Amino acid sequence: MNEENTDGINGCSKVRTGTQNEAALLALMEKTGYNMVQENGQRKFGGPPPGWEGPPPPRGCEVFVGKIPRDMYEDELVPVFERAGKIYEFRLMMEFSGENRGYAFVMYTTKEEAQLAIRILNNYEIRPGKFIGVCVSLDNCRLFIGAIPKEKKKEEILDEMKKVTEGVVDVIVYPSATDKTKNRGFAFVEYESHRAAAMARRKLIPGTFQLWGHTIQVDWADPEKEVDEETMQRVKVLYVRNLMISTTEETIKAEFNKFKPGTVERVKKLRDYAFVHFFNREDAVAAMSVMNGKFIDGASIEVTLAKPVNKENTWRQHLNGQISPSSENLIVFANKEESHPKTLGKLPTLSARLNGQHSPSPPEVERYTYPFYPGTKLTPISMYSLKSSHFNSAVMHLDYYCNKNNWAPPEYYLYSTTSQDGKVLLVYKIVIPAIANGSQSYFMPDKLCTTLEDAKELAAHFTLLHLGPF
Repeated sequence: MNEENTDGINGCSKVRTGTQNEAALLALMEKTGYNMVQENGQRKFGGPPPGWEGPPPPRGCEVFVGKIPRDMYEDELVPVFERAGKIYEFRLMMEFSGENRGYAFVMYTTKEEAQLAIRILNNYEIRPGKFIGVCVSLDNCRLFIGAIPKEKKKEEILDEMKKVTEGVVDVIVYPSATDKTKNRGFAFVEYESHRAAAMARRKLIPGTFQLWGHTIQVDWADPEKEVDEETMQRVKVLYVRNLMISTTEETIKAEFNKFKPGTVERVKKLRDYAFVHFFNREDAVAAMSVMNGKFIDGASIEVTLAKPVNKENTWRQHLNGQISPSSENLIVFANKEESHPKTLGKLPTLSARLNGQHSPSPPEVERYTYPFYPGTKLTPISMYSLKSSHFNSAVMHLDYYCNKNNWAPPEYYLYSTTSQDGKVLLVYKIVIPAIANGSQSYFMPDKLCTTLEDAKELAAHFTLLHLGPF
């Protein structure tokens, strides 16, 4: 056994005597002929395997594994994942203490093996009562660039990004929902590799880098979902982007019915995009080729097949730019150019203007208390039987909004950071499951709060603003 392999095991076992069976790991390496090396907080088994010739496996061959018991290691994990096919590389994320961090990445030699691993090992009971999660993993090659001047065109942004970073392949810019001659204040920059994107992010991330005199904001973008071909072959819903705010569902339905009357089942429009449901897949595919690039109410639309949500894989990890398939390619941030912190104070009422735009909520209801006399008759009711004017909280409004649209309730995810003066600042991300396969995978305001209640209220208010009127 070579010294490198021994170091790979011993390098993280100094403070965990008895927590890991080193003999079992050595036996695994001897049996398989794979090397094992620990570096940068992860332990690599293989990569490449013995006798491998040629380049590494293509994109789509790696799976993400979550919810791994912290005291479980390669000697137990590798045999399980070998059931799906030949492992090119197994990367287990490690703590300094010697325990694993609860997740790993497994790269197979083919996409078919990776898909098989997802099918047979997702929700697999790895130990009694312990179930792991397995989904496809993608190296992210795309960055989100915020606070871009809204008058800049795609060509200008592309040229500028090529000047300041290397490996730029393309930029994706979306027109403003209210003014198609302007961009939305952000863009997505596609790089030739994950490494090129990571190097660009490292250069731009400090927060002092400027483009056209504006301090830009940089983060990983969510890559487009990878949906298996078999699933996509059943899709009969089109995703239509770049619509005018004023365009109605009736207009969209009429336009898509023109090429073959009666083929459209229904249309659901959300702000400047919509989902067009067809009775038959063949008609959906034909309509996509006919309608893509056409003009509706003066706007040139983009039409693609909608990517269905895999409900079993809605959880995800965002780890060093590697993201599981529940993520989507477009994130919407309001007023990203206002990057400096502001005092929130009292949250505005839902009828007030937020960032210069009207909230979709109705005027605030009068808030009084009345005496509750003994003997007063009370009738049990559901909150959803009330009118929207009965709600003052944005959180309640959003729940009501989802219910009225026959959607599942909104999902709230809490995040925190620390301000320069040591305060804990909070922000919620909101996912609307019913529209998570659209252009907006989630909604997150660009302001942080000092209290949990304010953070949740602000996030709900922000989401309502982007969903449009009831």
